[in-house]
Amino acid sequence: MSSWFWNPDIWLPPNVTWDSFDESDPEIAKEAFVSPGTFARFSDLWYPIPLAILVMIARWVVERGIFKKVGIWMGMKDYKRTFPAHNQVLESVFRSVTDPSLREVDHLSAESGLSIRQVERWFRQRRQAELPNTLQKFCETGWRFVFYLGILTYGFSCLWYKSWFWNIHNCWADYPNHKVDRDIWLYYMLELSFYWSLSITQFFDVKRKDFWEMFIHHNTTIALMMFSWSTHFTRVGTLVLIIHDCADHLLELAKIFRYINYRKCCDVVFGIFALVWVVTRCGVFPSCILYSTLHDAGRDIEMFPAYYIFNTLLFILQLLNLVWTYFIFKIVHKALTKGEVKDSRSDSEGTSEDEDENKKEK
Repeated sequence: MSSWFWNPDIWLPPNVTWDSFDESDPEIAKEAFVSPGTFARFSDLWYPIPLAILVMIARWVVERGIFKKVGIWMGMKDYKRTFPAHNQVLESVFRSVTDPSLREVDHLSAESGLSIRQVERWFRQRRQAELPNTLQKFCETGWRFVFYLGILTYGFSCLWYKSWFWNIHNCWADYPNHKVDRDIWLYYMLELSFYWSLSITQFFDVKRKDFWEMFIHHNTTIALMMFSWSTHFTRVGTLVLIIHDCADHLLELAKIFRYINYRKCCDVVFGIFALVWVVTRCGVFPSCILYSTLHDAGRDIEMFPAYYIFNTLLFILQLLNLVWTYFIFKIVHKALTKGEVKDSRSDSEGTSEDEDENKKEK
């Protein structure tokens, strides 16, 4: 089964085998961590899994040790939402239907002995009880801002002096004989560990309307990174990462300003974010990266099955980019027509009352 799965005819270009990447120095092959100038190895992809636990610990420290204190200092309340009075009939229905129709409400009213208005109020309070308060959202957003800004800075520091950063044609020159320097190895491992942690914590974080889009995005990103690592597409893989990291920290910063009621700062930063997003994900990514993987790669390397799978994953990623661009344009349209910047993917209930905690205009 293993030999069938790792068939070089699938994963590697013609006339290339896994033995082609054996290091000449047997001591290098035995090292636990990659050495500068060695080839990517599939065994390296085990490191992000325990590293994801460290990322989650770091997140807990940053959220609790920094942003929670800052949020409380700025007037946010650390409280838990109250649950409605327990009702076994309504609770059993809520587990499968959180927002019942009028017909269902009428039926539940007769079954529970409550009025229709009481049933509607119970479901509304029950939904709100599971939503995070502003302080919790502020802490979560603060952590993501710190990571996104940090990984973007590190990514640029790694790639600034790489030949393929300035000339994308070098992503395919002498492929697949591309060795990985230690800084690129660490860049890949940090990004993978972060997305592994997101795949886990997504089920406990603030629930958003695009939950499943984000789930697909996280797992597509993980698959892309693991795939590019295993097939030695690491050069173009780093470019995909840096392009998709450019706008994320700006979105988180805009949310931070919104949670602390710095409305004008929120609007300005969100406008910059929207511009950077469109330029990088809807401009640079398809016109440079996707074009190069289809045109340049097709000219410079011999085709093999993994190449087509890699491009399929890139197109799925671009499709998700277009979906989120639609959400962004909705927010921009609402801001221009109603003067309010609000993430349309955010939880839909309980937001306004949370923001009443901190009504002092900055």
